[in-house]
Amino acid sequence: MVVAVAESGSVTKAAAALGIAQPALTAQLNRIDRSLGGNVFVRDRFGARPTELGDLILRHARVLLPAMAALADDAERLVNGDVARGETVRVGITGTALGGLFVNQLHVALPGAQVTTAMPHVADDVASRLARGTIDVGLVGVCSDVSPPAAVEVAWTRVCTDPMFVLLDEHHPYAGKPEVALAELAEEQWLCVPAHTGVEECFVSACVRAGFTPRGMGEAEWTTAVDQVRAGRAVALVEPGQLDPPGVVTVPLAGAPLRRTHYLGWRHDADLRVDVEAVEGAAHRAHRDAVRRSPQYEQWLGMYGMLG
Repeated sequence: MVVAVAESGSVTKAAAALGIAQPALTAQLNRIDRSLGGNVFVRDRFGARPTELGDLILRHARVLLPAMAALADDAERLVNGDVARGETVRVGITGTALGGLFVNQLHVALPGAQVTTAMPHVADDVASRLARGTIDVGLVGVCSDVSPPAAVEVAWTRVCTDPMFVLLDEHHPYAGKPEVALAELAEEQWLCVPAHTGVEECFVSACVRAGFTPRGMGEAEWTTAVDQVRAGRAVALVEPGQLDPPGVVTVPLAGAPLRRTHYLGWRHDADLRVDVEAVEGAAHRAHRDAVRRSPQYEQWLGMYGMLG
């Protein structure tokens, strides 16, 4: 609390950052002052500024807080490490449509293992959980010109790089085309699927290279995007390898201006708990299954001589 107030310079801003009510934070600061025998902050209409005592507390707090976080991580890792090798495999998945197929293949590759899944919002969260040992493997999708999140304890390997396609209403003028240029969709409202993929910057750059500025991009999970596209309210940037529901069709973008790379990650000591080679094989087979169930993707691969 003291560090949050010092960094924000305001009790109001610190309360918002901490997710607590301002009166509750003020009361806690008053209790801290009483317990220490002096004021930690000077608080007035200009904000909150540390006193000499406050500076002393902050110097110690900035040492103690990381140490406490390290203690919690080490304890969590020790407890999680008690699970027998292969008994439970905890998988973090984000930014990729391969997740379900990957989990299916893990059940085959690791017979008898209990496979559990977590859905962090961003790839950085997956890397953080891998580093702490709260998940065993992670599968993430990122723009092809973006590297997977760096973490000293985590190793990444590339599974595949896929083009991004566009999901259209079946009555859209380009729905029956073998491919559509990005610029031909300049006036559309866009959605990105799956949500929380961090693709907006790559998408905007691709649109600018195509000669236009997009009207905007929202995020949506698959079913939400399908409903909006089917109603003709948007088009969606999607990964290939998914079956088209009734009323919508997936069309390749000409020249593949947007690509997405899927990475598999694990802690460097993961082989103590899981068969990493089997997990890698499961990820590659999941991608193979995605290609096989998507006629549009197989056609696109054949068109560019990449099938086989």
